[in-house]
Amino acid sequence: MRTIFTVILFLTSFGLQAIETCSRVAVINYQEVLIDSNSSEKGEGLRYHLEKDPIAKMHLDTYQKNSRMVWPSAIIGSAGTGLILYGFFNSNSEDRRIFLISGGATLLVNYLIARTLEVTNEVNLNNAIEEYNKRNLPKIFFNPEETTGQFSLPASKIGLAQQWSF
Repeated sequence: MRTIFTVILFLTSFGLQAIETCSRVAVINYQEVLIDSNSSEKGEGLRYHLEKDPIAKMHLDTYQKNSRMVWPSAIIGSAGTGLILYGFFNSNSEDRRIFLISGGATLLVNYLIARTLEVTNEVNLNNAIEEYNKRNLPKIFFNPEETTGQFSLPASKIGLAQQWSF
């Protein structure tokens, strides 16, 4: 029962991340600009401005290339889901536990790796904006930590690129 609850909680967290990613804004000339026009074109809202600087454009292209869906992650996620479903419908109690635990562990590791890569990739977008702001006007103001009026759980920010300040 705990495993089913954990899987449901895990799957519902994806919707919270979509809210965070798809509604990010930057301020340019006192106007808010939507950074991500949709989930497949991350950072495209800033392309018009970032194309003016070749280094910033290079960072944006790297960011967009790394933001694409990764097939190994999708396959591993499907395998983990398959293991959980097989364990759920398996009648042998010893095998059932093994499949449920291995499926849950597979999903958890896959999620942590994918989320860490996503958080690490955000550095490319920040670098693109910084490079543009060094040499061009109007300045782009973007604070990735700011979530204005949005519901966000601290658990949805998991990643190995976390910076700690004391």
